Amino acid sequence: MRLFTALAIVLGVLMAAFAALAQGAGPLRIEITEGVIEPLPLALPDFIAENAAAEQYAQSISQVIGSDLTGTGLFREIPQKSFISTPTSFSNAVQFADWKAINAQGLVKGAVSLDADGRLVVKFRLFDVFAQAELGQGQKFTGAPASWRRMAHKVADAVYSRITGEGGYFDSRVVFVAETGQKGQRRKRLAIMDYDGANLQFLTDDSTIVLAPRISADGKRILYTSYESGFPKVYVLDIAAARKQALAIEAEALSFAPRFGPDGETVVLSLQQGANTDLYRTTVSGGTLQRLTSAPSIETAPSFSPDGRRIVFVSDRSGTPQLYIMDANGGEARRISFGKGRYGSPVWSPRGDLIAFAKQANGRFHIGVMRTDGSEERLLTASFLDEGPTWSPNGRVIMFTRESKGAQGVRALYSVDITGRNLRRVPTETGASDAAWSPLLP
Repeated sequence: MRLFTALAIVLGVLMAAFAALAQGAGPLRIEITEGVIEPLPLALPDFIAENAAAEQYAQSISQVIGSDLTGTGLFREIPQKSFISTPTSFSNAVQFADWKAINAQGLVKGAVSLDADGRLVVKFRLFDVFAQAELGQGQKFTGAPASWRRMAHKVADAVYSRITGEGGYFDSRVVFVAETGQKGQRRKRLAIMDYDGANLQFLTDDSTIVLAPRISADGKRILYTSYESGFPKVYVLDIAAARKQALAIEAEALSFAPRFGPDGETVVLSLQQGANTDLYRTTVSGGTLQRLTSAPSIETAPSFSPDGRRIVFVSDRSGTPQLYIMDANGGEARRISFGKGRYGSPVWSPRGDLIAFAKQANGRFHIGVMRTDGSEERLLTASFLDEGPTWSPNGRVIMFTRESKGAQGVRALYSVDITGRNLRRVPTETGASDAAWSPLLP
């Protein structure tokens, strides 16, 4: 029987591919030629509306699923005008010959209904066309009709995971700084949206400068830096309650660059006292500040490893901003960046294997990745100004800020695969910067 499986292909990093085994045939896979992946042809008919009340959701859910999957660069959706037949019942047998004839390798079959309690029910099945077999078991999601986009993302995550063998990332949110106004006079406020730009919600007004929001592991709280008091100070915002409070830090210290620990309670940040800037550790609820570094240099932009045992950060102790790693409780730091240029904003991958960073070299800005020991450094982008990387929940994609050149230059969010492929602009209603990607939603 021919089944989709995950095939690891080494191209500097592992790239998920697809394989299947059929009687008398060789393995089906995505071929990589000079760094180019041939997307998997996928048939995604409109979901079947099983009752009249569900008709308004069926096509929209299919469209979101298709956008999620094709947006990865790993899938190609076959146009519906090419279909020989279209499913009319969720339970009917699949006519595999009709899908094989149009070279579909995968088929997603789904249905939508509203139950007696008014809840939206979305169900799907995934088929390997050449094997003429179902891949995994059918799955069902139930929720309020208003959450139809979330259910679509959940279906896309399930399809993606079954074919690639990796976790999904579509059912997630991104907190960022929404920007309006001319360059040099931009007004900023915190905002949160779905990973694809939908369901935008503003969390603060634009009466004061806000910077570097960071979201907790449970997706419920945000750390950010605000100039509300006239100087930089770290605040924590409860998203659901729309309630904020400043971290309990002595008034004379300037606090910035905060980051949650994996437990959602620990916070590491930079404190500037006089001319010195060091890293400190505390908790969201306040308490004793634990000093982690003690040097005349500037230490900033800390990020925890996924297990919370180590911190990567930026220091100019060697003369230029470079990346260092130390124990999460402080101690001796080890330099890991040795390439030409200046490094900044390191972020540990959720997988724990890579560190993303921004880099300035030879008059250009880049987003790059390296192993946690500093080896295998690779630059993924290059532009007038790229900065502020953040990881997707599965460690496959990096989102970052790109600013265009000139007096009319704007700041926008972009994403790129860790192989350097599939560079895409993330749709936002305003200018945008300082993104922080949430984990998958519960």
